[in-house]
Amino acid sequence: MSAVEQFTRAHLVTDSPDEFPVVPVALRYDPEADPRAVRVGLPGSGEWVVDRELLERGLRVPAASGDVSVWPCGRVQTVMEFHSPQGVSVIQLDASTVIRFLRQTHAATPVPR
Repeated sequence: MSAVEQFTRAHLVTDSPDEFPVVPVALRYDPEADPRAVRVGLPGSGEWVVDRELLERGLRVPAASGDVSVWPCGRVQTVMEFHSPQGVSVIQLDASTVIRFLRQTHAATPVPR
């Protein structure tokens, strides 16, 4: 079992009339720490813990739990929304990146005995 880490870029959705800025995002999974959790690192917002099942469901249909929402945007994009006391962060990233990352997490997850 080994940790999985995927670095990607996402569009930060803002209310600015300008084009959405591109920001670095880190997706992390450590099956030894918690086989159900994915960590999403965002610049300026720190790291969010997202249930892996929520992330998988959000690729197909809108899904939410607590302060995190995930939903498909067209056929090739995924949107993630994070709520905190400081405000809301919304990112849009390639669904293929999320799918590839999730496949790697399943390969790294220990098989229950």
